[in-house]
Amino acid sequence: SSSCTAKMNMILRWKLRDGAEQLRANGADMEAIRGEILSGVWRILCIHLGTPPKTFMWQWQDKDKKFQRKGEMTPLEFANEYIETPLDEYVCVVNDPRESSPLMTTYTVDCLGNVVGGDLVKYLNIDTNAMKALTQKMLEDGKPVWMGCDVGKMFRRDIGIWDAALFDFESVYGTRLGLNKAQRLEYHQTLMTHAMLFTGVDVHNDVPVKWRVENSWGDDGVGEKGFHAMNDSWFDEYMFEVAIEKKYLSSEMLSAWDEEPTVLSPWDPMGSLAK
Repeated sequence: SSSCTAKMNMILRWKLRDGAEQLRANGADMEAIRGEILSGVWRILCIHLGTPPKTFMWQWQDKDKKFQRKGEMTPLEFANEYIETPLDEYVCVVNDPRESSPLMTTYTVDCLGNVVGGDLVKYLNIDTNAMKALTQKMLEDGKPVWMGCDVGKMFRRDIGIWDAALFDFESVYGTRLGLNKAQRLEYHQTLMTHAMLFTGVDVHNDVPVKWRVENSWGDDGVGEKGFHAMNDSWFDEYMFEVAIEKKYLSSEMLSAWDEEPTVLSPWDPMGSLAK
């Protein structure tokens, strides 16, 4: 099922590796073999997750506990009627401190994207403080902010706390465990592993000290009713990406966004969340 996909992923990896062998062995018939592989992938996904519905019955209970029913809708009809967020007005900004990734430059990742004919996945690289300022502005305007981070690092799942100094592993093991943020990216010790939502920020003397995060893992033994607290130190070390409305970007950022992106290698860690 969608809540326990380990076996499905195991079969998918098997199918894809078998497909890779077929493509290498029979390169002349590459497109035909590719079609057969994707057909098999589709069948595996449908067996585990169900065939994607073309329509669904939209019904709900409103805030006054009254039952409401709109009727049968297509996903596109639902999106057009109910989604008010101006998605075309958002851009993804990232913090990649590696020397190979200059600030105020746009990037994409080779072979990235999971929608045929979809828009190019593109990032604008800015420093962490600029990312914080943009995020804070949107939150202060009452707008939640989508973000991507390395969720498992320095994290207490049960109480929902992230802090860059939460655990002192060097003292426990009596050995150096170094690497700064840029080095962790270079050596694949960190990468974006999960997306969540910023819903609030605690500011003291105009400086953010902690952030309120809404997660999708439910509220059974995870944080406080689905919400977590992120110390600002953790933002510095393990936050990588936020989605920001263009109107919040500076003129310099907007100009940089319009530039053609530098293409990173397919295995670059900055492409991990959008694969």
